[in-house]
Amino acid sequence: MPDQSEMLRLLTTMLRIRGFEHRLGKYYNYSAYANLGGRRESDRTAALLTSTLYDFASSGMIGGAVHLYVGQEAVATGVCAHLRDDDYVTGSHRGHGHFIAKGGSLRGALAELMGRSGGCSHGYGGSMHLFDPAKGFLGGNGIIGAQIPLALGPAFAAKYRGEDGVSVAFFGDGGANQGTLYEAMNIAALWKLPVLFVCENNLYAATTPQRISSPLPDLAPRAEGFGMPGAIVDGQDVLAVYEVAGEAVRRARSGDGPTFIEAKTYRFHGHCGAESDHAFPDECAEWRQRDPIELLKAKLEPADVARVEAQVGEELDEAEAFAVSSPLPEANEVERFAF
Repeated sequence: MPDQSEMLRLLTTMLRIRGFEHRLGKYYNYSAYANLGGRRESDRTAALLTSTLYDFASSGMIGGAVHLYVGQEAVATGVCAHLRDDDYVTGSHRGHGHFIAKGGSLRGALAELMGRSGGCSHGYGGSMHLFDPAKGFLGGNGIIGAQIPLALGPAFAAKYRGEDGVSVAFFGDGGANQGTLYEAMNIAALWKLPVLFVCENNLYAATTPQRISSPLPDLAPRAEGFGMPGAIVDGQDVLAVYEVAGEAVRRARSGDGPTFIEAKTYRFHGHCGAESDHAFPDECAEWRQRDPIELLKAKLEPADVARVEAQVGEELDEAEAFAVSSPLPEANEVERFAF
């Protein structure tokens, strides 16, 4: 059980993630993207080339797709609390929470989603491509499961150099059905790489229920086939995640190899779009009864909670002011990050 100071640190991280994503709704506009569906391909291409999609002034300051992490904050927070800057994380398309929990800046993330040069990826990446190597965050990924084998690179590097670095791959239950996971688990177990495979099982791969895509309700037992420890944890309870992840990180740092963690969790909004409604509101309402932030708040002194909430509010205000005032990238930089 973490002490009071550590619990407040966990609360701070979860509030940063939740507050960040709530503020996206203020600037987000999906209509320009969605309205392209009925157009001819030539018109869609023209819209892209003329930046109609990203006409921030008239259609909102954040365009395109965003996939919120609201409801799942305890998972990234509980895992990343054990990591250092020289440990590495790869995230999914729902990666805002992973980035912030790993120490990425709020201002860099918000400016990135607004396509601003002050963004962590200089405004070129957007929602699914937050990136900060100094903090050990190697990016989100819009291809389901593609981030999993990437986490093996820094894990192998740490082992090869005789260092105690750890690497973490976050993915969902949809990603867990991709073959690339099992290739990565096989190599990681064979070479005893310091990796955590963290499956955030929120019960839906986009809109496909897990119950019709997997033969069994639990995914962690799949680790047994690779001789790897597998653990199932309540993903709404940050203290439970913290405990399980702490043990897995200690195993990895000591040379005992990878661990598979399945965190049972739930997203509180739709698959895509800022604060979009959930497709199953009654089920969502039941899960909201176990909001991970409220569960942790109940274990803390109200005065301490209020202080942390005020502090995070100020951080978000500062990040928002920075992002809005950050300039758009210069046109002559368009090929700067092209390879």
